[in-house]
Amino acid sequence: MKYRQLTKEQFETLHNEFARFLASQSIDVNEWNQIKKEKPDVAEEEMNVFSDVVWDDVLTKTAYLEHFSPRFLNLFKCDKDNIHRIVIQITNEEVNLLEQEGYEWLLKNTHSEEVEILEGSKAYNEERNSELFDLIQKGSSISKGELFEYFKKLITAKK
Repeated sequence: MKYRQLTKEQFETLHNEFARFLASQSIDVNEWNQIKKEKPDVAEEEMNVFSDVVWDDVLTKTAYLEHFSPRFLNLFKCDKDNIHRIVIQITNEEVNLLEQEGYEWLLKNTHSEEVEILEGSKAYNEERNSELFDLIQKGSSISKGELFEYFKKLITAKK
């Protein structure tokens, strides 16, 4: 398995897609129920293959990720060959970016000496989708990129 199996809730949400996936392999609902009962390892493998297909599709479409922690905000722009990163560090220990007021403080104080902004880019070390999946497993979330683009404009304006 390349990624991880989807959760029960994710399978329920993707019920129709999973049914089409099984149908593409000429497995109807009766046969699927029989496979689950008599060959659970085969059923598990089918679920794993479907999970990888879904994850590959989601990750291929992913353009931005973000990861919040109490004092750091990591923003990623995920191009085809390179990943771009903006790191925002808050040195004010009273600010917690995981709380709404801390997030609002950051947006009001982007030019403060208590806000350090760094940026960098690199080529992927592994296959692109595998690296993005690893970042998600470590707590990053897929985003639309508004924060990345906002801070990118701030950085560009300072230069």
